[in-house]
Amino acid sequence: MSLGAPIIVVAGPSGVGKGTVIAWARQHMPQAWLSVSATTRAPRPGEVDGVNYHFLTPDAFDAMVRADAFLEWAEYAGNRYGTPLQPLLDHAAAGQPVLLEIELQGARQVRERLPEATLVFIAPPTWDELVRRLNGRGTEAPEVVERRLATAREEMAAAREFDVTILNDDVERAGAALVDLLGSATTK
Repeated sequence: MSLGAPIIVVAGPSGVGKGTVIAWARQHMPQAWLSVSATTRAPRPGEVDGVNYHFLTPDAFDAMVRADAFLEWAEYAGNRYGTPLQPLLDHAAAGQPVLLEIELQGARQVRERLPEATLVFIAPPTWDELVRRLNGRGTEAPEVVERRLATAREEMAAAREFDVTILNDDVERAGAALVDLLGSATTK
């Protein structure tokens, strides 16, 4: 599948600051389009359908899986997440650099379907800092946080599967590194 525009896949453990780094990068490179994932999880306070995620019922998600309407999809922490394929194809065809924020299983699926994509792993400064960030959210039950931490251990071990690792010890520095990748991918 050739898309005509760079695809940058951003992944990393829950709580590492992927969304914050991407937001910084998009402020400095607004022409990059961020794919909005679909999920079966309930919205967190302040999240808006179609902006933060496309919040779907399990039945609606299943229908999209059956229709092969996702580039990738996976179950994570008891919910399902997926990247709707058609909007990505539309923006890439228009020549816009595309950013995807997904988890490890999804990144592996993208690698299979779009080997030309650049996979970027966002790493925390330390394990203790990641634990602090997840607990500091205060939006999830302790058992959900524990599941996310168990998954984070697996994700950290898989960092070597990615093309680039960006340490998120400073949002500006990490965001600038992502902008540099988008710029270099755009000029390939």
